[in-house]
Parts: sequence; structure tokens; C-alpha cells
Amino acid sequence: MGAYRRVRSRRVSAPGTGAGTTAPRPNETECHRMLPPGGPPPAHPPMPVSPPQGVMADATTAAVAVLLIGPAGAGKTTVARHWADTRRVPTAHISLDDVREWVRSGFADPQSGWNDHSEAQYRLARRTCGFAARNFLANGISCILDDAVFPDRPVVGLGGWKRHVGPGLLPVVLLPGLDVVLERNAERTGNRRLSDEEVARIHGRMAGWYGSGLPIIDNSQQDVATTARLIDEAVARTLAGW
Repeated sequence: MGAYRRVRSRRVSAPGTGAGTTAPRPNETECHRMLPPGGPPPAHPPMPVSPPQGVMADATTAAVAVLLIGPAGAGKTTVARHWADTRRVPTAHISLDDVREWVRSGFADPQSGWNDHSEAQYRLARRTCGFAARNFLANGISCILDDAVFPDRPVVGLGGWKRHVGPGLLPVVLLPGLDVVLERNAERTGNRRLSDEEVARIHGRMAGWYGSGLPIIDNSQQDVATTARLIDEAVARTLAGW
């Protein structure tokens, strides 16, 4: 895939929690902000305001919620995991596809045709991801979500995400060239792999983000680490403009 390299997430065990050892449970009243029972999560703390004049916000340490938008094969999941893995502050990666696939029996696979059932499962997964993002932010943990959000469906797409996560959500578009997207999609397996026709259709609709004012990253010739750095720069510019 040229200069594009996949980066695996690493799991690091906490000291003293090896095989046969039970890690002590944290005192939730001291370590976590508790959510009110039976109700929606509280609004997350406000995003940072503009930094002092002449100083660009340090996106590697700011507490943020980033929505990484892009077509299938853009590398969203790989880049999002790497970005979350390498930040200097606690950061979670929330994958819409992973949450949607929590449904086992009765899973509505969009490859079999997009219908009311698959649409309902998508909406449910998006609300679940939004709840998780707000919960992480309420406890001081940044997050990055990834989804193929279409510019021609603002109420369901970007507008929906902002309703679930909050107005401080920072969208960034990952949009490599069509040939790169087709190549990466061809390496997928299972229900994550789409037909070439569907990939081309999605990629064409994503072109509508040009002119939207959102930061757009063409990672056709960028590796994962460089793309993650470009996300940091896009987030920093957005924070500096607040």
C-alpha cells in the first residue's frame, strides 16, 4: 500500500496484574465522576477556549472529542487507534463499526441491503458511542470516534453526532484518493469489505466535504504516524480559532 503502514495497538498490563493476580478495584467515588441513575449523561466539561494570543493550542495534551470522518478504506480505524495510543493524555478510541457489531443474533448487515432494521441498528450504535464519549470526557479522558458521515445528510450525520456528543465535537475528514481507497478496501475481510462500486459511490459522496470548512486530510501518500500528526495540527488550528 505504498507509504501507508498499519500500526497495531499495544496492550500494556498494569504493574502487578499478571496471570493469577487480581488488580484492586479503584474507589469509584474518588476516581470517577458518577452519572445520575436512569438519566442521560451530564454535558461534558466545556472544550478549551482560545489559547493566549500567539500561542497555538497543544492538541497532543488537550482534552478533546474528535470525530474522524471518511469513506471505507480511508484508514480511519487504523489512524484513530494510533492517534489514541500515542497521545500524552488518556485517550479512548470508540469505533462505530465495533459497537454496531456487538449485535450478534439479528445483526443487520448493510452489505445485504440498507433497510429500516440496519438503519435502526446504526442509530442505536451512534447513540451508544455518543454516550460513551460523553462519559469519557466527563471523567477527563479524550476520545476519537470514526464514522463514514455523509455531507448530504447533515441531520442524521454530523448533526446527529453533535447532538449525542456535544457541540464541542471536533470533526476531521480523512479523504485519500479513490485508487488508494479501493486498494485498502480490497485487503479487508468479512463484512467490512465492500464492493468496488459501493466504495466508489461512498467516496464520491464524501467529496461534498470540500468547501464545508472542515479540515480535510488527504493521506494517500502519508503513513499512519504522519496522518495522526496532521490530525493534531487540524485539532490545534480548530482550538486556536475558538
